[in-house]
Amino acid sequence: MEHISVFDIFKVGIGPSSSHTVGPMRAARRFCERLAAEAVLERAHRVKVELYGSLGFTGKGHGSDVAVMLGLEGEDPKTVDVDAVPARVQAITGAQRVSLLGRRAVAFPADAIVFHRKEKLPLHPNGMRFSAFDDAGRLVLERVYYSVGGGFVVNHDGTPDAAAGPASTAAVPLPFGSGEQLLELCNQHGFAISTLMLENEKAFRPEAEVRAGVVEIARAMEACVRRGCEREGILPGGLKVKRRASALYRKLRADPRGGSDPLAVIDWVNLWALAVNEENAAGGRVVTAPTNGAAGIVPAVLTYYQRHVPNADDEGAVRFLLTAAAIGALYKKNASISGAEVGCQGEVGVACSMAAGALAEVMGGTPEQVENAAEIGMEHNLGLTCDPIGGLVQVPCIERNAMGSVKAINAARLALSGDGKHKVSLDKVIATMRATGADMSSKYKETARGGLAVNIIEC
Repeated sequence: MEHISVFDIFKVGIGPSSSHTVGPMRAARRFCERLAAEAVLERAHRVKVELYGSLGFTGKGHGSDVAVMLGLEGEDPKTVDVDAVPARVQAITGAQRVSLLGRRAVAFPADAIVFHRKEKLPLHPNGMRFSAFDDAGRLVLERVYYSVGGGFVVNHDGTPDAAAGPASTAAVPLPFGSGEQLLELCNQHGFAISTLMLENEKAFRPEAEVRAGVVEIARAMEACVRRGCEREGILPGGLKVKRRASALYRKLRADPRGGSDPLAVIDWVNLWALAVNEENAAGGRVVTAPTNGAAGIVPAVLTYYQRHVPNADDEGAVRFLLTAAAIGALYKKNASISGAEVGCQGEVGVACSMAAGALAEVMGGTPEQVENAAEIGMEHNLGLTCDPIGGLVQVPCIERNAMGSVKAINAARLALSGDGKHKVSLDKVIATMRATGADMSSKYKETARGGLAVNIIEC
């Protein structure tokens, strides 16, 4: 049974979209690695990139073209210098040349990237075709990739591309493919969900390395929150959306307890979510959790735990992220985390479910209560559409993360008030989400052709 790691669910990357930015950057790099692996890189004289489906509709607003250019030059979302991106892109477009893997300069004319708005490839709405040609115009190599959400990229047949490196074949000691199996294993071994997830992670790397890696993820989330609280200005794109987190941060710092307002903590949770997603919308460094469009929810709820739950500590943060990853893996295996495939229920809904379950665990919940919290988090996001105005990850995406964060905290509290017994299981709600996404019109699935994207009043 395939194991989806905590490091698969949480990946440090670049905004504004895991499926439209992180995925295309990785795919572009994989294509160039394939050219090198087949010893035809030096024959390449020109490259062409075609983006289909949702990538064709909203790729411009999501920076897919920028991501492709950087990926062709060998950049990785985790390490690319986000501050240098504008100058890099200007240099490529100005010279109409791109350096494949930084080793082979080839022609890259203005029409090298094609957005197919009315066509899609068969496997997934986020399809890409990369082609390289020699100096006589003959095809050297062609590859199709799909960005299937959360920065995951697969080959034309849905399998991982070999150029990305061999996948680990280590067998995990406690494999699970459903929420029911997860609970059975926890009860059988007396484990919390985070403990079970840690045991599986240890099949791939030493425990100390797992813990250090998870702490690194937590720190990357903290850094993103901090940057988002400090930066001001207008977000890129035609909507001219003003950053709000910095002003809210100054207001809350002036009165950190909110005076007599018993709900002041909600303002802080809103702030942390807004801060992350404004950074994401600006193309900054974020942690895919499980996607970029929903990247603010897990960090906001984790920060709530660290600052407002008694006895919170670093071990709790590790347990929080391991639990969230286990829940996210169930959605990845059994449904989707792609807004282009199932709507925003697969992004904000999944992130809300992950954060709710994680918070329930670190607040002392049993595995049954954790599963219940995760179910509540999704149950009340079913049918959530993905309708970004202008194809930008700004409206309604940024505020939607704040709403999802507060909802996750409430879901955890609801679950902890009970004994874990409930009518709808997590498996059932995941199956319902998948079916709802299949029934949803494509105009509500990250195409910017329906909902708010077409019904706003232009002033």
